[in-house]
Amino acid sequence: MRSTLIAVRTGNTETVRDITGECSEFVRLAGGDGLLHVFVPHATAGVAIIELGAHSDDDLLAALRDLLPADDRWRHAHGSRGHGRSHILPALIAPYATVPVLDGELALGTWQSIALVDVNVDNPDRQVRLSFLPSGG
Repeated sequence: MRSTLIAVRTGNTETVRDITGECSEFVRLAGGDGLLHVFVPHATAGVAIIELGAHSDDDLLAALRDLLPADDRWRHAHGSRGHGRSHILPALIAPYATVPVLDGELALGTWQSIALVDVNVDNPDRQVRLSFLPSGG
């Protein structure tokens, strides 16, 4: 298995950050068939496979604001106002995704992208672990 960490700067605003390019480059260098596993080792971020560029990313953030308001209801209450909601996010948007790889290319659908979803405005720098598991056959 090959594995690497990539650094992703999300800044101090809620964001859906496209990491498809980094993932594509990693599997291209790995070559062959297998599985790409994308994992964010943070308690307040997730990985989504979603259409980007048609405002779906804005819609996702709006839906998360509706589901997880940044207010004072959260018992986990350190950091910025509503920080506790960031710790609930990975229960809704998993901190991982697995994508098939065929001949060194991501086997995503036409409009699918791999995105880091981060609503934690207190942590502007993230890491994402990319792991390629080659097929056995």
